[in-house]
Amino acid sequence: MKIASAPRMRAMALIGLLLLLLLPGEALAAGGALAPLVHDIGVSLLVAGLLAVLFHRFRIPSIAAFLVAGFIVGPGGGALVQDLENIPVIAEFGLVLLLFVIGLELDFRKIISSGRIIIVTGLLQYPLSILVGFMLAKLLAFMGVTALGGEFAPLYMGIVMAASSTLLVVKLFQESFELDTTAGRVSLGLLIFQDIWAIVIIALQPNFSNPQIGPIVSAFLGIALLTVITVVVARYILPAVFRWIATSPELILVGAVGWCFGIVFLGGNFDAFGETLFGINAHIAVGSGMSALIAGASIANLPFSRDVIGKVGVVKDFFVILFFVGLGMGIPVPDGVEVLLLALLFAFAAIVMRYIVFVPLLYFNGLDRRNAVVSSTRLAQLSEFSLIIVYAGYGLGHIDALFNSATIFAFVITALVTPVLYRYADDLYTRIQSLLDRLGLRSPKSDAEEKKEEYSLAVLGFHRLSSSLLYELQKKMPELLEQVLVVDFNVHLHDKIAALGPTTRYGDLANAETLHHAGVDRARVVLIAVQDDVLKGTSNLRLVNDIRHINPDAVIIANAIELPQSQELYDAGADYVYMSRVDSAQGLMEPIVSALDGYIDEYRVTRENCDGKWHERDEVIP
Repeated sequence: MKIASAPRMRAMALIGLLLLLLLPGEALAAGGALAPLVHDIGVSLLVAGLLAVLFHRFRIPSIAAFLVAGFIVGPGGGALVQDLENIPVIAEFGLVLLLFVIGLELDFRKIISSGRIIIVTGLLQYPLSILVGFMLAKLLAFMGVTALGGEFAPLYMGIVMAASSTLLVVKLFQESFELDTTAGRVSLGLLIFQDIWAIVIIALQPNFSNPQIGPIVSAFLGIALLTVITVVVARYILPAVFRWIATSPELILVGAVGWCFGIVFLGGNFDAFGETLFGINAHIAVGSGMSALIAGASIANLPFSRDVIGKVGVVKDFFVILFFVGLGMGIPVPDGVEVLLLALLFAFAAIVMRYIVFVPLLYFNGLDRRNAVVSSTRLAQLSEFSLIIVYAGYGLGHIDALFNSATIFAFVITALVTPVLYRYADDLYTRIQSLLDRLGLRSPKSDAEEKKEEYSLAVLGFHRLSSSLLYELQKKMPELLEQVLVVDFNVHLHDKIAALGPTTRYGDLANAETLHHAGVDRARVVLIAVQDDVLKGTSNLRLVNDIRHINPDAVIIANAIELPQSQELYDAGADYVYMSRVDSAQGLMEPIVSALDGYIDEYRVTRENCDGKWHERDEVIP
């Protein structure tokens, strides 16, 4: 009798577990009395996890696994979720955190410095896309596509084509650490403008037959008021608050999320405050997504923002997964081939739209053609806002069920191809260069990405060793100080460190994403300057692995306490391992020998003439 291999048996066990989950809910009712919310989240994550492993094995994007998992546990599949309202509600939490992190990564100085590239393109791209989509729908309706023949269907097709997915695009830019590139900033800038345009559409939507300007003015008045309040508090109050908790990195997450939802609650209750205090409802309440974006942007330039990005990102990813699962639950069972054909038409038109509208606008507003093509390619998907607008339009009777279902399927299609388009955007540009030349989109002398700030040395952790190291550099290699990056959570020392020349970044060393945002990925040499018995939540071994991942070419100098640990660090990728106990012992050999030979006084004078007296050294840490 042939026995199955262990990997195959494990795979069969996973499949068996998945099949068990697909049993009707009543069959599992006796297995435990979980609360519906816990049950729904648990089932969703379990099925998503199993499919993610399977899809990864065949190199299929994880987003596809989450969407399929949602379909399986939703009403269109096994109906394993007990309350369909649970997952979308939890997923909204993830969307709020995502927009908060986006705000943290916004550098308005860079966006403003981009000038017309983002501002003019952002103002024109959405309405021009709606116009092109409207005209295309009219043409298709004339050719016999009945789903596009309604009064408002052409307008809704234009809206569907006009916007891209903030969630998908930013997630991919963050995973590839490219959000701070030209393509990343341009894409993010356009997404922000698209979201603002979507707010305008949502305000006008109930009155499409008779649009009114009042709701739009009210919406922007609320955004402006919330921005002013948030910026004032963030500038004059928050720095002091965060200085109090900065020495406890675990509190940064709590404080940041608390700030985010405080602003969300403030913006969402503007109308309630107005009625309570003044007896009027000005309809200026700000949505949770925009409020979270404002909350993040308001603290983007504070020293702890990079650490917040890393910490919130872990929590955010959990809820973002639930967002995609919840989205998958909304995928209807196809009712005939017509809905799939219309969805393919929407998806194809949205992708082509990026090259017809986005690329020319970006190029003629000053962006080089490589980044114009790359940015447009990575924005080639439908937006979550489009789903919301179309669903609301269906409820208002503007479009039929076929149009609504086709939009959902089109979003799924573009979501599945987005990771592929993202990965091969540069290759696509290379392939179409000759076509761009013929169309008159000439290449500048250099299409290279702008050079980021680079560092000769990154010092991770600032304690007594780092303090003495800076003193030695100041004395012997002062020209190097301005090329030194120091990453540490003790903000009380940052001003003294910066006064010597180095760049200082607040950061918890236990988070790899924090290290990346701090700039460790752009350092030639990385020194781990603290021992494992001082580090919290990480170790030299883990840090070496993280640094090697985000900066493969760096020279890494690590710190070992125990002798066998040095080989582990070398195996992990360290280029040199130092041991304070060995270095100290070797340093003591000379004074000991001098003492034994009777020359200790002469040795002390020689050292003090060369290195100065210890009590006279003006170090950051005395």
